[in-house]
Amino acid sequence: MADLFSNDAMLEMFLFEASQLLEQLEQVVLSCETRQHYSEEDINEIFRIMHTIKGSSSMMMFNGIAALSHAIEDLFSYIRKEKPEKYFSSDLNDLILTCIDFIKIELEKIRNKDNVDGDPSELVEKIKSFLAQLKERGFNVPEEKNEEVINYFKAVLYFEDGCEMENIRAFAVVHNLEKIAYKLVYYPADIIENEKSVETIRREGFQIFIKTDRSKEEIQEQLVQTVFLRKLQLTVVDEKAFAESLQDRENGELVLSENSVKKQEENATAETEDGGKTAQVEKSHTETEQKQNVGDHHSTSSAQSYISVSVAKLDRLMDLVGEMVIAEAMVIQNPDLQGLELANFHKAATQLSKITSEIQDIVMSVRMVPLAATFQRMNRIVRDMCRKLNKEVQLEIIGEETEVDKNIIERITDPLMHLVRNAVDHGIETAEEREAMGKGRVGKITIEAKNVGSDVHIIVKDDGRGLNKEKILKKARENNLLTTDEDSLSDSEIYRLILLPGFSTSDKVTEFSGRGVGMDVVAKNIEAIGGSISIESEKNKGTQITLAIPLTLAIIDGMNIQVGKSTFTIPTISIQESFRPRDEKVIVDPDGNEMIMVRGECYPVLRLHKFFGIETEVTNISDGIIIMISQDERNICVFADRLLGQQQVVVKSLPEYIKRFKKISGISGCTLLGDGSISLILDIANLVHNK
Repeated sequence: MADLFSNDAMLEMFLFEASQLLEQLEQVVLSCETRQHYSEEDINEIFRIMHTIKGSSSMMMFNGIAALSHAIEDLFSYIRKEKPEKYFSSDLNDLILTCIDFIKIELEKIRNKDNVDGDPSELVEKIKSFLAQLKERGFNVPEEKNEEVINYFKAVLYFEDGCEMENIRAFAVVHNLEKIAYKLVYYPADIIENEKSVETIRREGFQIFIKTDRSKEEIQEQLVQTVFLRKLQLTVVDEKAFAESLQDRENGELVLSENSVKKQEENATAETEDGGKTAQVEKSHTETEQKQNVGDHHSTSSAQSYISVSVAKLDRLMDLVGEMVIAEAMVIQNPDLQGLELANFHKAATQLSKITSEIQDIVMSVRMVPLAATFQRMNRIVRDMCRKLNKEVQLEIIGEETEVDKNIIERITDPLMHLVRNAVDHGIETAEEREAMGKGRVGKITIEAKNVGSDVHIIVKDDGRGLNKEKILKKARENNLLTTDEDSLSDSEIYRLILLPGFSTSDKVTEFSGRGVGMDVVAKNIEAIGGSISIESEKNKGTQITLAIPLTLAIIDGMNIQVGKSTFTIPTISIQESFRPRDEKVIVDPDGNEMIMVRGECYPVLRLHKFFGIETEVTNISDGIIIMISQDERNICVFADRLLGQQQVVVKSLPEYIKRFKKISGISGCTLLGDGSISLILDIANLVHNK
């Protein structure tokens, strides 16, 4: 890529827009496949997306992406002009999806600053061959193009408020027009060299004079594809006006006299810039002005409703809000204030807490994004796997509008993909098997999201063969994964065995399963963000896996406890209850493990001072406090010296040198308390599953 386009902001914008467009394109293609029909809107949308990607990638000099996009654009340009009724081709869908995958790989290379060396020539040839086959079937209508006709236009483009980098977007417009114009004159002329040109474009619009053999409709069609275009004014001008614009350009400015843009009929002799031919033609120019609004903007005074903000800025804002929460706690809980009667201070502190809470809620809401994009990706996975496994599956998506923190979405995408793959590969039977069992030929997978308290539950459900308990237990015995008597295991506990490392019931290694890894990684990823997994299944009825994940990782409600001179924080969502135990309720098994009886049920006891090696004077069970915590339907009782109270805490990761040089068990992070001391946040999943 040329040095001109090595600007990080430009590159980020290109990657963001290209990725968004590819996601849209993939959904359009999959939707067409479901309906077995390309509607006129679908064809126009595919053409528009590829035209935009072609222009931006060409501007950024990613020639491989540009060439491939151009080939698809040409193909759909032909289809769009022919307007075939009820046309659909699965081969064409396969080809487009393959092209999408190619471009995605190239974009990933760009993100990783790797060499963008993908060769699209084979795909380009396949597209050209497909287009040639379409034309051979009699759909070809020669394009009406009179190279002897020369037209002159003035275009003024106004970009959406807040789209940023208007000069770069203007350059992209010029770059695309150069391929169909004999000569271009534009103002501001120094759009790349002069950063102040951005202000001129925002104030006056981007003005272009075009000399071309294309019609007004073709130029308009080209220009309305511009990304973030708010308004377009396209006017037919005469040769004199175009010549004056050239003169003004040479004088360092471009000013068009209103008198030179007029209605006229004349005979003109035009000499083409590229071929040197001269032809006498009769032309009729009529002054017209086209104002076109794009998207939801219906007037020049329309307010900008949305702006794009860097995720890094949102992360920094979230960090600052976290620091503000800590600073507030340091002020309000300052030990120097204990015992003092400060009515006005407490009134002001209450108001400060209210404002801080509102700011925190707003910042959190800004970071929240719907699960729709993540869920829609699963359509492609189901589609590809069905083709390779010769299965028929319908994917149903419910609650895709449910929102979670952007960082959470990044952490659950891979686990969700794995669950969907497992559902198709292991869960859903082939059409023949389903018919033999009295089921419909088409299997069904449902992905559902819903808010449950302060959590979001994501449910992946299928109506397939279900989990085989006997097979799971057999595999667990073979791999020595059973730690308790299997007769005492509930169905839920048996199903949870598939989450253990190295567990796989697949009898053969395939592209999708049988490598002995997978569900354990899913479990670790979900537990790493404070989530949990529950599994329900019924033989020949299906399986349901529920992921319970927090809305955010940044700030949590926590209960602070003391052990010796150390302070720990337990996420309140994991706490079932707390109570002061009596000695007679404690039972010790032959192996020395402590259990406590609570309402007729026995639960293991975890003494934190022993687990972490902390000196404390509170060792008698009746002198301390028991906090019952829960994870994945398993409960344990944590023994601590005393409760310190509940508060919102800002989650901080452990320092890198601690992670690197010392294995940390039972700790997921840390936080700063109001008195300036540090509290370690307990890793509930680790404590529960290792007790």
